[in-house]
Amino acid sequence: MPILSLAHLTLLALAPPQLIAVAARTGYGKVGLRLLPAAPGAVAYPLMEDKAALAETLAAGAGTGVGVFDLEIVRLGAEFRADALLPFLETGARLGARAMLVAGDDPDEARLTASFAALCEAAAPFGLTADLEFMPWTRVPDARTALRIVAGAGTANGGVLVDALHYARSGSSLADIAAIPRARLHYAQLCDAPAEAPGTVEGLVHAARRQRLLPGEGGIDLAGLIGALPRDLPISVEIPDERRAAELGAEAWASRALAATQALLARVQPS
Repeated sequence: MPILSLAHLTLLALAPPQLIAVAARTGYGKVGLRLLPAAPGAVAYPLMEDKAALAETLAAGAGTGVGVFDLEIVRLGAEFRADALLPFLETGARLGARAMLVAGDDPDEARLTASFAALCEAAAPFGLTADLEFMPWTRVPDARTALRIVAGAGTANGGVLVDALHYARSGSSLADIAAIPRARLHYAQLCDAPAEAPGTVEGLVHAARRQRLLPGEGGIDLAGLIGALPRDLPISVEIPDERRAAELGAEAWASRALAATQALLARVQPS
């Protein structure tokens, strides 16, 4: 079984120490932390600006043995400057993180590629990979575009982040996923969703951030996707469902998400 990490988006209402505590009680080995917002004004926990919260998070990790796997979310727009992220990168190193999620918003692909390269170079001394996630409503809409940008940047720590939801709704194929070199894959995100995608950008974003399904509940070809990825690739369990998480409670929802993911992996990748 690969490393299984509890993505912050699955339970974004929990502050980092609480997320770590829930992960520990439900059997995850790692968590992801959202230190920067996905959109202006959205929920995030800027530990680089709050020393007390950072100390509490470090203590929670030390006390439970649950580490931080990835950091979110760096957005590369036209005005991106890698040096502005130094506190974020330093905090990631203190947390022991291995990866950071990157989104591409710049319509100029050459400039976006240069920004991604600069981010990778800034992150390398801190032991962090930069993993470009393709999402159909961004300027990196599919797996082919993501790989082209990462390859064009030419940095050793640059990678492509495959999210099952975006794979299914971006027009990417299993052949596109299989074509990503192993060295460019540092982790993937797993969930399920209805086979029929929303017809608007707003609907796609809403479903991605607030209403995903457990593996096995939807229509994504998860077996095919897992088969196209390396067996040992770490998995971020990213399954936000605000209604069910509120009804069941954070711990029960995290537990269900983990159990469904483990069942899928055991079925698709028998030992």
